Amino acid sequence: MPITVGHDTAKTRRTLQVGDKSYAYYSIPAAQAAGLGEFDRLPAALKVVLENMLRFEDGKTVSVDDIKAFSDWGKLGGQNPREIAYRPARVLMQDFTGVPAVVDLAAMRDGIKALGGDPQKINPLNPVDLVIDHSVMIDEFGNPRAFQMNVDREYERNMERYTFLKWGQSAFDNFRVVPPGTGICHQVNLEYLSKTVWSDKDQTGQIVAYPDTLVGTDSHTTMVNGAAVLGWGAGGIEAEAAMLGQPISMLIPEVIGFELTGTMLEGTTGTDLVLKVVEMLRKKGVVSKFVEFYGEGLDRLPLADRATIANMAPEYGATCGFFPVDNETLRYLRNTGRDEATVALVEAYAKENGMWRGADYAPIYTDTLSLDMGTIVPAISGPKRPQDYVALTDAKTAFTREMAETFKRPMGKQVPVDGEDFAMESGKVVIAAITSCTNTSNPYVMIGAGLVARKARALGLTRKPWVKTSLAPGSQVVSAYLEAADLQTDLDAIGFNLVGYGCTTCIGNSGPLQPEISKAITEGDLVATAVLSGNRNFEGRISPDVRANYLASPPLVVAYAIAGTMDIDLARDPIAQTPDGRDVYLRDIWPTTAEVAQTVEATVTRQAFLSKYADVFKGDEKWQDVEVPQQEVYNWPATSTYIQNPPYFQGMSAEPGTISNIEGARVLAMLGDMITTDHISPAGSFKENTPAGKYLTERQVSPREFNSYGARRGNHQIMMRGTFANIRIKNEVLDGVEGGYALGPDGQQASIYDAAMAYQAAGIPLVIFAGEQYGAGSSRDWAAKGTALLGIKAVIAESFERIHRSNLVGMGVIPFEFTGGDTRKSLGLKGDETVSIHGLDTIQPLQDVPCTITYADGTAKTITIKCRIDTAVEIEYIEHGGVLHYVLRNLAKAPAAAE
Repeated sequence: MPITVGHDTAKTRRTLQVGDKSYAYYSIPAAQAAGLGEFDRLPAALKVVLENMLRFEDGKTVSVDDIKAFSDWGKLGGQNPREIAYRPARVLMQDFTGVPAVVDLAAMRDGIKALGGDPQKINPLNPVDLVIDHSVMIDEFGNPRAFQMNVDREYERNMERYTFLKWGQSAFDNFRVVPPGTGICHQVNLEYLSKTVWSDKDQTGQIVAYPDTLVGTDSHTTMVNGAAVLGWGAGGIEAEAAMLGQPISMLIPEVIGFELTGTMLEGTTGTDLVLKVVEMLRKKGVVSKFVEFYGEGLDRLPLADRATIANMAPEYGATCGFFPVDNETLRYLRNTGRDEATVALVEAYAKENGMWRGADYAPIYTDTLSLDMGTIVPAISGPKRPQDYVALTDAKTAFTREMAETFKRPMGKQVPVDGEDFAMESGKVVIAAITSCTNTSNPYVMIGAGLVARKARALGLTRKPWVKTSLAPGSQVVSAYLEAADLQTDLDAIGFNLVGYGCTTCIGNSGPLQPEISKAITEGDLVATAVLSGNRNFEGRISPDVRANYLASPPLVVAYAIAGTMDIDLARDPIAQTPDGRDVYLRDIWPTTAEVAQTVEATVTRQAFLSKYADVFKGDEKWQDVEVPQQEVYNWPATSTYIQNPPYFQGMSAEPGTISNIEGARVLAMLGDMITTDHISPAGSFKENTPAGKYLTERQVSPREFNSYGARRGNHQIMMRGTFANIRIKNEVLDGVEGGYALGPDGQQASIYDAAMAYQAAGIPLVIFAGEQYGAGSSRDWAAKGTALLGIKAVIAESFERIHRSNLVGMGVIPFEFTGGDTRKSLGLKGDETVSIHGLDTIQPLQDVPCTITYADGTAKTITIKCRIDTAVEIEYIEHGGVLHYVLRNLAKAPAAAE
């Protein structure tokens, strides 16, 4: 399908000759020569956005004034928050977020048909790749059968979902599915799908070169910024609109420059570096901002380490963490199997359009900070947030402090484990997982983990018997180089057998612990711990049995599995003893930087990438055997507990409504700071006594077949019941109660779902009050969808994370921020108040409006809150009831494609 570009009224189209190929491109130097502004010193990340404006400038959606605003950005010191319409080149999805997106597209086909439109208008206009990576669970581990048994179980659990996705692949144009067992979407994107510079025919038939850009329905889409591909996570709602041709409305961002200098010291890893970067940037405050990395330190930073830093942009709060094109980018592209023509185009284009990081690269930034990589030390982060950085030398002391101050539990209490010769106590590591796109994409830390296992094995060491160990590589290439180095046998010997290719523990698919261990943890009310090489350690995410979660490099994950506890000074104390009683220290099993580099050089080869990605869309026999009906509109199976037609578009009118004031709303929940999308819409397992569990039990689904919230995101009935159902969430309306509970209209405690349904039945609107950084974490569209379906009309918080704010607007829920120092605490809110918000019928972007709070005793107070509908087009989204309703109505009115 040809790309559509603008009318080029600015005369910025030029020709680039690369070898024997000729490409049209949109030239930033030509725009400057044409008098549109001064762009030389814009950061490369912002030049990618500027090029997008040049390519799509049509005098309507994108104007000449939009282009000139980038020049003003530099003149104003890196600030000019002008609203622009940005069009990414493609969309990336994974199956947890992809299934509900395809459900929405299928429902939109029903909806447009009901409005008298053509179902074929509901088709992605931009290329969409969906990688199935979130579904494999670790049921089996620590033995050679683990991988095959987990895969078999994955298909048993998820056949309905996979059939549906395969139907989507055949029913929708421009939509491809990467089958299960291939790898994690971000690693597949980095290693195979992305190109840094893309090329395609435009509507005139000419080949146009342009920067590779994307949005993804997973927050860690940012990983590919390590290869100078501008991408970030968007909610599934926003991504669906983008794939249907709707530009993303955004403000020209501030760009924070992060200078890297110096050289990493012996014994440190890219993980140690990124954990320090997360701490620094979260402290700096970079929400909704771009971060661009620069400095001479990049000359010694491999792209794998850059991708690790870019991956964790959601953890430091930025829209993205971008690394400009340089020689390391070209080396990586070549080594991972990209053809020479692509590599040559990337180099020529980046240099010609001012996006190359050379020795003279010195852009303007909004603000800067700097880090000497020579100061990095081994570290972990936890027990609840990625930014909670702890140097390894302080880890034992920090854990003891967390036990006293955070968990308020004593150390040393032991509980026997039935049938075992060991007891459980707080601090014991029950999960040690090499997992997640963040680190399993990095051969330096993966080889490092293998070498730690080799040295430990040679000394007769292995994991402690209470530790559930797992290895889930981000792609099959990882297995290829671990096997080529003969390190997989060493990992197997320590218990890190291959369990699957997917997110596993990082997304909460850690699977059950040994029942006797789980029982001992529960009976003793112990603080069991997990150590994982992931990016997320939020409460309730990793396992229902685990309260403290720590992020660490893969080599440290292996070391902690051997030590078996957090109650140890891993940097100084013996971590284990050899069979003959000799103490072994971490230094005894830690590889040198040279050992790691030599092994990487010998085993991570271009041929491995070419071989493993040769048939990336083919899948195994199980995938090939999945049969799907060939039909334009999906035939929703009435009895399915995985896929249901959502209610969003049913009975929808042809015309939008108006925004109404909120009158007499009740408070469903009052929540604290850093309420993540995991708190709002958990992804992991759930039990029989939950609203979701009861729903499935009533439909004769056994607990063994419950699967997870994430796997059931195609069924709104499950997801509504799972909204605010995190086992660790604390609703301040209730005193000291943990879990998803609220007060219903009758004043009695009930599950949040049951309370919300009772309010809906009574016709009473609902609001949420919250603290800072509301909606941090994953780009989880169900955190907004579930909020909307519970009848919540507004969320009033001290601040919002970027993606969740956008998702709320996309679902017709209005976000508001306190002003003037007001908070739920300063206002003395208890949750028994009623709330009215006026001024919404004439609302403008970012407008302050009055909010009247009537207390239980009848007194009232009117405060001012800021409406976080940020742009004019977002006002239209709210009027339509959501962005998808907006797109659907416009498509229904548009002429047929054939015309």
